[in-house]
Formats: sequence, structure tokens, C-alpha cells
Amino acid sequence: MKKRTFAALALGLLLGLSAQAQEDRKALRDSLKQAMEELSYHPDSVELRLRKAAWNMQLGEWQYAKDEYDWVISHHPDNLAARYYRAYANTQLRRYNFARLDYENVLRVVSGNFDARLGLALLNQKDHHYTEAMDGMNLLVSSYPDSATAWAARAGIEKERDMKELAVYDYGEALHREPDNRDWLLARADLLIALRRYEEARKDLDRLVALGVARGELREMYRKAKG
Repeated sequence: MKKRTFAALALGLLLGLSAQAQEDRKALRDSLKQAMEELSYHPDSVELRLRKAAWNMQLGEWQYAKDEYDWVISHHPDNLAARYYRAYANTQLRRYNFARLDYENVLRVVSGNFDARLGLALLNQKDHHYTEAMDGMNLLVSSYPDSATAWAARAGIEKERDMKELAVYDYGEALHREPDNRDWLLARADLLIALRRYEEARKDLDRLVALGVARGELREMYRKAKG
């Protein structure tokens, strides 16, 4: 997604990391260590605390990130970036009510903020408030019809709610705007198989292979797509 919002922060923390991923993780920890050292000399630096929180977020250290955002907000309550990212950290910590308050506070100041609207809708989805989640996604799509992310996010809720045909349509709209997105192609292929639209599913799988996904990784889906 070109408009990644939170996804870029939610890095996988799996045990079976590749060598490259382990190197990246080491680089993140080195950056975090440097930020902590600098903070020991400049504890009142908002920039350093936000930078440290960003490293914490990328390492999946949600509580440490939240602590930094708490400090920034307590000293600078108008810092919308801190509120926005604290909402995401609180979501990961399953502190949904606190996350909702931060998103709502951002939207009070910037009512049309795309990321805060999206975050609130996804939070409602995670908290099983599906009516509110769909209302939020419908508003997002109508307000930002050119956003692939908005269409795909709504498709994700529809897929979760077993609204397969609607989800296929919305993933199609997202892919029309961002045709090389592997996650959306995979999700649509899965839906098409469930709908027994096998030829269309195979086209999505073939597209994934053309984009560099190993055919072996899709073996089971290809088997299902034979009908």
C-alpha cells in the first residue's frame, strides 16, 4: 500500500527470521541503543523520545513505545503525532478504550485525517464493533475514493464478516489503483476460490508468481483452484 499508515510499523516478530531480517533487527536495536544514550544527555528532547518510540514500535516493544508517547503528551498535549502512534501502541496492548480516545482526540483537531479515521475503523473491527467499523470504512471510501488503502481496508472487514462478493469487488477496486499489491491479490484469490470462481483465482495466483512469489508457496491454493 502506498499509504501504509500503521502497517509499516507492525513488523513481524517471528522466531524463524531470515538472516537479512536478523540483520535488520540488529540495526534497529543499534539505533534504539543510540537513541537511549542520547536521551540520557537530553531527557527533555521530544525529537529523541519520538525517535526512540519509533524504534520501539518497529521492534514490537509496545509498552516502551507507549511510555515515550505518554511522556511527550504529558509535556506537549497538542502533539498529534504522539497521540496517533500511542493509539496504535495501545491497540497492540489491547487497551482499546485508550486507543479510541487518542484517535478521537486527533479527529477533533483534524476531522478529516485519513490515518486517524482508518485507525479508528480498524480498532472497531478488532474490538468486534462491526457496525461502527463499516460505517467508518464507508465514510473513508466515500471521502477518499482514489485511496487503494481505503478500498482494501473495507474489503478486509467484509472478508472477515463473510461478505465474499463485496470483498472481491472492493479488493478489485484497490488493485485497480495498486495492481502489484501481493497481499490483496492473495486475499482476493482466497475469496475467489471460496466462491468457486477458479479461473479468476488462478489469474491472481499467476500474477503473484509473476511478481516474484515462489509457485511452491502457492501450491495448496493452486490445488484448490483446480475445482
